Amino acid sequence: MRLHDMNWQAVDEYLQHDDRIVIPVGSTEQHGFLSLGTDAILAERVAVEAAEPLGIPVLPVLPFGVTPYLAAFPGSITLRLRTFLSAVEDILDCLEGQGFRRFAIVNGHGGNTAAADLCKEWTAKTRPHRVQAQFLSWYNAPRTWAVAEKYESDPGHGSWFENFPWTRIPGVEMPGGRKPALDRRKIAQFSPADVREQSGDGNFGGSYELGDDAMNEIWETGVNEVRDMLTDGWAF
Repeated sequence: MRLHDMNWQAVDEYLQHDDRIVIPVGSTEQHGFLSLGTDAILAERVAVEAAEPLGIPVLPVLPFGVTPYLAAFPGSITLRLRTFLSAVEDILDCLEGQGFRRFAIVNGHGGNTAAADLCKEWTAKTRPHRVQAQFLSWYNAPRTWAVAEKYESDPGHGSWFENFPWTRIPGVEMPGGRKPALDRRKIAQFSPADVREQSGDGNFGGSYELGDDAMNEIWETGVNEVRDMLTDGWAF
């Protein structure tokens, strides 16, 4: 359930019988012909659908992440790494102070993965009670990634792999065919201007879209994989 669909009394009552909470994190950045909010939309939606049957609250997504390499595309917004990590840590600290003890961060953006190490550091702090923090990038979790690669190997940023009905812009028509992939080894050395020049429309390589049957299979696998983390992923 979405935290925004609860009042504080409902959260207080929830904490009487459960201490889990889900924190989706994403990004606002270009995704070719798809929504600038793609990573945020997907992280929040997969978290909500996974948590709903379990009755676990899901925070509104943190919509900004670490994406300096896309800064030359209008509408793309990046946080400094220390700003992003500080925001995540502040959220964890605040929720811990209210009684939450098990935290699941569901990530939708590759630039945010440093939060996985933050979870380890944060959990290791000396405190009078046990806390647990998990981090999962839903899109490349093992089962979800395996299903995606069944359709097309090594999907690129802004390509078919992020092209769901809920990330499309009404009235925007996708190009046909498959775009040659950018060399991942070189992308890491590009300036933002280089990324824009070399990628052109923002797709880093691969088909622009697949059929909805394929996307639904990937999505259902992702939801189930996140749900498994929320049920069986805790150490205690």
